[in-house]
Amino acid sequence: MKRKIGKLALLPLSLLLLGADGPTMDPDNPTCPAAPNWSDKKKMELTPIEVNGDQILLAEGIVDRGLPERMEKALEDNPDVVEIWIRSPGGDARAGNAAGRIIRQKDRFLITRIPAGWTCFSACNFVFMGGRARIVEPGGYFMVHMFTMTNSRDAIAYSVEQGTDTTIELIGDIEQQSALLASEDNDFLIRMGVSRDLLTEVMYRQKAVKTDEGEDKSTRRCLSQDEAIKYNVANVLG
Repeated sequence: MKRKIGKLALLPLSLLLLGADGPTMDPDNPTCPAAPNWSDKKKMELTPIEVNGDQILLAEGIVDRGLPERMEKALEDNPDVVEIWIRSPGGDARAGNAAGRIIRQKDRFLITRIPAGWTCFSACNFVFMGGRARIVEPGGYFMVHMFTMTNSRDAIAYSVEQGTDTTIELIGDIEQQSALLASEDNDFLIRMGVSRDLLTEVMYRQKAVKTDEGEDKSTRRCLSQDEAIKYNVANVLG
């Protein structure tokens, strides 16, 4: 039997966060909110709740290495969950991929949703894309960036101080790990049915770090509703 996908009542919190005129946008990243509501939990917490008779799993906080195992257990322990509502500032990229695959591989039709007022960033993107049906509500933010294996300028500066050999070694490690992660991301998008153009046209065009004062300082991009559908990030209208 096919389950009708309807718009569930939003959590009161997500409605309040939008406000009458919407959020203040980030001047450096004008497609994204200045203060993203992506939770300050130090590791992603998975909390089952009931909304309008439907079982929902809230997934909130940083994507940590232990998330795939917790996601597996949460879905096994709560077989009536039909939707996963997600907000996160990102975290471990490979854990995000693994958690997304767990969601997709379940033998039931699971929906992932970014509710209005919530933000799903970086590694969270891949958890979200695990849903068979994916909804980004108007006022919800699917926020992407250019991945990098190190955005620590201190680490780079230290390696330069240590000499040419140390710097070359660091650059080599970054190149190798970045290439591996890019390959994994590409494979993941294919498996989830998301357009690979999302990587080449959006994600990889973002700067990894901010540039100097007076230049373009954008490092993040939030998809519009049209873009979310275009790249098949969302396959159900919010």
